[in-house]
Amino acid sequence: MLNASEIRTKYLEFFKRQGHAVIASASLVPENDPTTLFTGSGMQPMVPYLLGEKHPLGTRITDSQKCFRSQDIEEVGDNRHTTFFEMLGNWSLGDYFKAEQIPWMFEFLTKEIGLDPSRLYVTVFRGNADVPRDEEAIALWQTCFASAGIDAQAIDDAETNGMQGGRIFSYPEKKNWWSRAGVPSNMPVGEPGGPDTEMFWDFGAQMGLHEASQWKDEPCHVNCDCGRFMEIGNNVFMQYVKTEQGFELLPQQNVDFGGGLERMAAASINNPDIFFVSLFDGARAAMEKASGKTYAANADETYAFRVVLDHIRAATFLIGDNVLPSNKDQGYFVRRLIRRAVRFARKLGVANALVREVSAAFIDSYATAYPNLGEKREAILSAIEMEEGKFAKTVEQGLRELKKTLERTGTFTGTDAFNLYQTYGFPLELTTEELQRSHGMTVDEAQFREDFKKHQDLSRAGSEQKFAGGLADHSEDTTKLHTATHLLHQALRMVLGNHVEQRGSNITAERLRFDFSHGEKMTPEQIKQVEDIVNEQIAKDLPVHHELLTVDEAKARGAIGLFEDKYAQIDGGKIKVYFVGDFSKEICGGPHVEHTGQLGGINIQKEEASSAGIRRIKAVLGKNE
Repeated sequence: MLNASEIRTKYLEFFKRQGHAVIASASLVPENDPTTLFTGSGMQPMVPYLLGEKHPLGTRITDSQKCFRSQDIEEVGDNRHTTFFEMLGNWSLGDYFKAEQIPWMFEFLTKEIGLDPSRLYVTVFRGNADVPRDEEAIALWQTCFASAGIDAQAIDDAETNGMQGGRIFSYPEKKNWWSRAGVPSNMPVGEPGGPDTEMFWDFGAQMGLHEASQWKDEPCHVNCDCGRFMEIGNNVFMQYVKTEQGFELLPQQNVDFGGGLERMAAASINNPDIFFVSLFDGARAAMEKASGKTYAANADETYAFRVVLDHIRAATFLIGDNVLPSNKDQGYFVRRLIRRAVRFARKLGVANALVREVSAAFIDSYATAYPNLGEKREAILSAIEMEEGKFAKTVEQGLRELKKTLERTGTFTGTDAFNLYQTYGFPLELTTEELQRSHGMTVDEAQFREDFKKHQDLSRAGSEQKFAGGLADHSEDTTKLHTATHLLHQALRMVLGNHVEQRGSNITAERLRFDFSHGEKMTPEQIKQVEDIVNEQIAKDLPVHHELLTVDEAKARGAIGLFEDKYAQIDGGKIKVYFVGDFSKEICGGPHVEHTGQLGGINIQKEEASSAGIRRIKAVLGKNE
């Protein structure tokens, strides 16, 4: 029985033996991609390479990628939902295919981490009018299971007739097909896609999970939501391309595997509760000690345990990737995570300092795999503690406003509750509890949710406009502004000092936004000096090119960038470094202009605080005449 850290190590070592370059996790904040706030899947940083760009480390890549899904915040509380997770991944970029990947996965699961093959089940693509059933995957799985003495029957109707003694189950395109557009009928001409084969762990009929679920009167099968089966990995085979006539085989066929580390660890201990995985042990123990309560002893308290554990783990990693609590963009979600964790800590009878202790425990658990957490320990804990203090003041303000409204009107409507939430961040749950406790009143939650939905719709519309376009489409102006950020970064270091480091960037076709480390407001003279330096380099029409260098070579030549966040040094692989004449040398994935003269000039429009110790510059193309 292996713990989660051992499984992570085993996975990376296994695929390294199969000729894969081991790369480090990308940041939770996608670099220069304004179309999304967070890295939410293992494949997200790999999309350019899956679509044809050459990876600097070759055609076989593996990693353990940090992921955060903000849309799951409200889902946390059951035994398997988390907002933060690690996704183990391996990719073939036009190299090997099904005949290698499927046996490797069977070997890894059964031999490397010791899962019982009799508890493993798999799914494959059933086929449709355009694309045939994945017979190759079925045959490969049957050979794998036969090597373990298991006769793996293929079943085509499990969702209606149950397991039927099967081991391999075919499902339609909604379950076992991948493309960026979804099912094959939604794919535009020219888009790649293909079948996938998922792997499931059976926690066993003896647990009675199906019989205790709302699906007890329906047939149980591997894709049943009862909880008996848990998906632990998915192999996507990018095999086809959509054409005017239907589908053709791709000239370069890729493999994209993603497997949840926490889920594999849950299978290893045969416990469907993710929060019993070893990664949570230290934090869970800290919570039990501080609260005097035992995890899993009481349903409501267990719900609160899970929210605190998940949210503080996620906040710890986000702050470690330089996202501080705020009311904007990624920082909004860090604030929301911490404040929601504090609320649920109160339900456990712990009012102060618990979230700091929980964060410290997670840093201890992950520091070996993610050294930046240990290096930033005090900064992370300080940010969490400060946000907890701010929330305490918010609660005080909210209670005062609630009291004033009651004294003035004698009532407290759902709209009043929403205004309290929107203005002070005062949660509906606290409003409900206070009204019931002190006044025996209830709040119109339906009205609150109606107002909240209107607010969400407005926010979403603004967000879609704000995050449209960007480097994801490689448009001419975004490419120019991307090169401008490199010039700006170097100019800031020249004027302010080498302590300046990039802390984030956001580029649209209209402007660039650049966040950097600096402890004080820039003077007008400094801003003008930086702008003049950048425009001087543009006027020189410097050539722009990139080279593939090892990490040591890049450092020796003075390149700047977050080396540890981009590529692991395990294999001595090469990274892409962009050179702008002799002026700037920076690790980057591109794209950039060929000569700085193409920019014309830039104009710094604003310099402001982003968060504590972080400044922000907004600039546009065109000189300030």
